[in-house]
Amino acid sequence: MQKGDLIAVEVFCVNHNIEVSFISSLQQTGLIEITTINETDFIDVNHLKQLEIIIRFYYELDINLEGIETITHLLQRLNAKQDEIISLRNRLRLYETNE
Repeated sequence: MQKGDLIAVEVFCVNHNIEVSFISSLQQTGLIEITTINETDFIDVNHLKQLEIIIRFYYELDINLEGIETITHLLQRLNAKQDEIISLRNRLRLYETNE
């Protein structure tokens, strides 16, 4: 992973007006991954969308970390099921065109 693909946790927190301790608690619960380089914590830019959703849940909707974990787990399962449906539909199309 290149450093260009990372954003410093402190910079992210300042831009979003949140505490660094909140990001640390998200890492401890396993909701996000933090990369440490030279004693500086970074977030992968590919995870920013998910992190911003979590921040909205916590600060705007006042959902606690346990609730966010549950919501995140259910959304991941929902996305997996949607991917499975798409895959099954594609397989069905294969048989439909051969008829």
